[in-house]
Amino acid sequence: MGYIFNLFPSLAESCKVDSNCVYKNIIEHKSCWGYEPGCNKNVSYHVRPRCPGDHRGWVKTKKAQYDTFYTQADFGYVKDQIEELQVMCEASYLHDSSLECSKYLRFCRGRNLMLNFTGLIGRGDNLRYKMDILSEGQIGGYCNYYEDRLKAEAEHMSALQSWAPEMVNFIKTPYRPIFDEKCDIVIEKPTYIMKLDATVNMYHHFCDFFNLYASLHVNSTHPSTFTKDNHILIWETFTYDSAFKDAFKAFTSNKIWDLKKFRGKIACFRNVVFPLLPRMIFGLYYNTPLIYGCERSGLFHAFSKHLLHSLDIKPQIRSNDKIRVTLLSRGTTYRAILNEKEIVEALVKVKGYHVQRVVYDRTVPFTEQLEITHNTDVFIGMHGAGLTHLLFLPDWAAVFEVYNCEDPNCYSDLARLRGLKYVTWEKKNKLTQQDKGHGPGGASHAKFTNYSFDVVEFLRLVEVCAAHVRSRKDFKNFIEASTKKALHEEL
Repeated sequence: MGYIFNLFPSLAESCKVDSNCVYKNIIEHKSCWGYEPGCNKNVSYHVRPRCPGDHRGWVKTKKAQYDTFYTQADFGYVKDQIEELQVMCEASYLHDSSLECSKYLRFCRGRNLMLNFTGLIGRGDNLRYKMDILSEGQIGGYCNYYEDRLKAEAEHMSALQSWAPEMVNFIKTPYRPIFDEKCDIVIEKPTYIMKLDATVNMYHHFCDFFNLYASLHVNSTHPSTFTKDNHILIWETFTYDSAFKDAFKAFTSNKIWDLKKFRGKIACFRNVVFPLLPRMIFGLYYNTPLIYGCERSGLFHAFSKHLLHSLDIKPQIRSNDKIRVTLLSRGTTYRAILNEKEIVEALVKVKGYHVQRVVYDRTVPFTEQLEITHNTDVFIGMHGAGLTHLLFLPDWAAVFEVYNCEDPNCYSDLARLRGLKYVTWEKKNKLTQQDKGHGPGGASHAKFTNYSFDVVEFLRLVEVCAAHVRSRKDFKNFIEASTKKALHEEL
């Protein structure tokens, strides 16, 4: 709440004079996310980057290394989006429309805008990733339209890279859409319109959720920004469904819409946001170019805490100091651990470990998966989307990507962004590949086969992770507090 008071001082003043305000004790506490004007680094979000690695060959100084990482992957990225905002259509009076967008139309927001969906009649339901859902004149508003400015930012003309395919159709309407009653339906609540990546894949779908969270910060112009009384409209006519759909509960308390709701209608929105997209060039986190030697993004940490808090996922009280080891087993054709049973049996015998083997599929509710993950100290899995769960591990945890299948950066970078210890297989002579792999077109490919691993070497790498966890002060503090609480409850 301190972040909100700092961002909106009028709320702090209201709290001071409100006898029922329960946040009086933090009104004077100066804290900020990091992107606000005048935000001092000393009071910015408490999780900040570390840059222990070499900076030479990348930038000239350690400070430049830190600043580069902060801009690439932390709240500095949000700050850049805010500073890049340009007015594309300017309101003159209260009931006029307005539109502003960041560079390359990666993020836009508007007021009193019209979207004409009459062109959807007869087009069927397969509109995913289509760039012609709107045609010229089917989005607009009554405002001073700077057409050349908008179209100069339309370089990234791709479905999931920008809002250019939609915004190039913007026009100045000869009427005020809502005030002059030109709409078939008026949406009063703030609406976030989203173009989604692959919803069956956790890595790609969480690019959607992460960018929605980052967009809340870019859009932080009103105290209601982080409330859930809003609408989310998916930019396709398929009814949304996903094994990860519960994640949307962290952002809205209302039903998820799709374009079928507005087919054949002219819809007008009081407040509408077109959020950052999942496959932006130099975006987050699919195309994030990370400078070498830095780790731990406060933005990724805050996203993790936002989702866990919103879904009421809590750390479990522990009765001992055993390291909780979770092995994520793959129920897929490829990238299985062929001697998994032998490895689990060996892990169970290690004194000081509490070991569980899990399969995260549709039979396990997503919130239950998060509960397991968030209460894991060492998370083990083969290369695959399930490793995206590392975003929701405790801060002291370690990730063991058993084998990266010749894709070395994907999950090591994600672990780096989250600020976690990362380990992967080091000795190729101690693993056995089942066959050459069955890639597209019959080509050999490391991702399309299965593996067995030397058990002793496997245990050694798990112990590297466990030793890291044991060395962490926050883990020790948690265990101490946890055992005291457990003892107190027994008494």
